[in-house]
Amino acid sequence: MTDKLSEQQSIPVSKVQRAAKFISTGAKVGGNYMKHYAKKVVNPSMSKDELHKNNATDIYDSLSELKGSALKVAQMMAMDKNMLPRAYQDKFTMAQYSAPPLSYPLVVKTFNQYFKKGPESLFDTFTPSAVNAASIGQVHKATKNGKEYAVKIQYPGVGSSVKSDLKLVKPFALRLLNMSERELDNYMDEVEEKLLEETDYHLEVLRSKQISEACGHIEGLNFPKYYEEMSSPRVITMDWMEGMHLKEWLLTDPSQEARNKVGQSLWDFYDHQVHNLKQVHADPHPGNFIIQEGNQLAVIDFGCVKVIPEDFYSGYFSLIKKDLLIKEEELDQIFYDLEFISDKDSPDEKIYFKNTFKEMISLLGKPFHVASFDFADDDYFQMIFALGDKISNDKMFRKSKQARGSRHGLYINRTYFGLYNLLNQLQANIKTTKPDWLKS
Repeated sequence: MTDKLSEQQSIPVSKVQRAAKFISTGAKVGGNYMKHYAKKVVNPSMSKDELHKNNATDIYDSLSELKGSALKVAQMMAMDKNMLPRAYQDKFTMAQYSAPPLSYPLVVKTFNQYFKKGPESLFDTFTPSAVNAASIGQVHKATKNGKEYAVKIQYPGVGSSVKSDLKLVKPFALRLLNMSERELDNYMDEVEEKLLEETDYHLEVLRSKQISEACGHIEGLNFPKYYEEMSSPRVITMDWMEGMHLKEWLLTDPSQEARNKVGQSLWDFYDHQVHNLKQVHADPHPGNFIIQEGNQLAVIDFGCVKVIPEDFYSGYFSLIKKDLLIKEEELDQIFYDLEFISDKDSPDEKIYFKNTFKEMISLLGKPFHVASFDFADDDYFQMIFALGDKISNDKMFRKSKQARGSRHGLYINRTYFGLYNLLNQLQANIKTTKPDWLKS
């Protein structure tokens, strides 16, 4: 909880201040590498575990102070267990639940800017310390006329620093992700667009209300109400949702029936969004969900929503079908449209990349190929991680002169990996509902 973390009295806001922080962190990371290689001269068999741990601590501490886009990118990378060494996963995962919160005077300053009065004037009670703090903002608990509210306040300077932060975080991402610059650049525009949307609290309230209403019929789901008269471009006021985060709930040793119930609600939520709404809550990390009494699942954050283009949707999910009964020329067109292959590829490259991506999407689609799927099957996840390792170290990918995959796939893949990871943590066995056209 945030009350155990030291509060920040200020936050670096200007480009110069933020760049200086990145430079000093880069120097620390460079020093860690020098220490590691000096020790390795004495002990050639020494692993990189200590190096990864030291780097993870230095990078996370720096990003926590900067907050905003840089910390959000760390959170995104932590969701994919195949992306980073374990030390980084463990450290960056903290961004999903808690980061050092900002002090109360900074909160008051934001309220004065947008409401011309402090939170104590808008509400009957308002917790001076944050009850939760993450990458883009922090949450305080408030009451008014006997009703409880969650009040989310965006950190100062987050919206204006997205573009410059992404440029600064790029060298770290290149090193950590073992990715070429052209691959990373292919996705940077998409990441920037989504992060800018996450700082637009008017848009978040609008989407929260739209998706909550569109998914209100799904059994086992609860959504907060949003209060526009007590919200602003940097403040969102919504119902306080009582309950436990996934990590806390699992410590209560829930029954398999309870795990399955929560897991089914999660699956149904994403199934309806992707296949019917064509827009999806694309940030399925544990901090965005609360498990309530009666094993009800509350969805509390709609900051990151991916609108799915129709042409991308039809091509992507055509490949997920168990029996891929598509003519070769139609299949080639799908691979072109999804940017897995291009006219720049040699015939051998086209064959290679088509087969690799068919294997990858078929593996991702495995839960779609059966009526029910047991997400407690760790072997399945090991297969995903092994294929990810193979691709990231593959010579054909490393020497490829172009990025592979549509930018739209970034958040769709992230959504499904995040969903599968949550269901694996739940150890849930669920009915994998899907549209009729996807059934084999």
